[in-house]
Amino acid sequence: MDFHDYNVAMATKSYDKVADVLDEIMLQTAAEGVVFQDEWPYELHLLGYIYANDLNSARFLWKSIPSSIKETKPEVVAAWKIGQQLWMRNYAGVHEAIRGFQWSQEAQVLVTAFSELYTKRMFELLMSAYSTISIGDTALFLGMSEEDATNYALQRGWTVDSVSGMLTVKKQSIVTEQKLDPSKLQSLTEYVFHLEH
Repeated sequence: MDFHDYNVAMATKSYDKVADVLDEIMLQTAAEGVVFQDEWPYELHLLGYIYANDLNSARFLWKSIPSSIKETKPEVVAAWKIGQQLWMRNYAGVHEAIRGFQWSQEAQVLVTAFSELYTKRMFELLMSAYSTISIGDTALFLGMSEEDATNYALQRGWTVDSVSGMLTVKKQSIVTEQKLDPSKLQSLTEYVFHLEH
């Protein structure tokens, strides 16, 4: 099995490509008739799907993993636990699943990258869904202590009311780019000219 493309994806931090690269290697290896069950990096493959937010593919991969692998490789089960929590939309459970296992060095890279991406996604979700939210709920969604969640929000422009324990969300300004069509400008100029004369 040639993992060159996988190694390139990891080295360049192209984590969103990991699952696709591993899919390709798996198909190529299977086409060559090579049996690889015990050596296949199922945990990395699952984490690649999870990073790419492709839970359906992660589920199908999980179902295809032999039970002997699931019984002997706890890291595979731990990776799928993250996927399960995402599937159930248990936001706090995702963070617990991430922190609840001692990951191998290679898996830790993907888990850390996913954790950062997931925290960013959750923060954006909170920004779009709330105008005010409690510090406790923010901490739950972000998988942080209340102090860390407050600091995270404050660094991004939110404000805190320490009396009520509520954070006020700073909405992102939406910048719309307007393109000026020269022909429309000409028509408008002629119309205004016509009105004035």
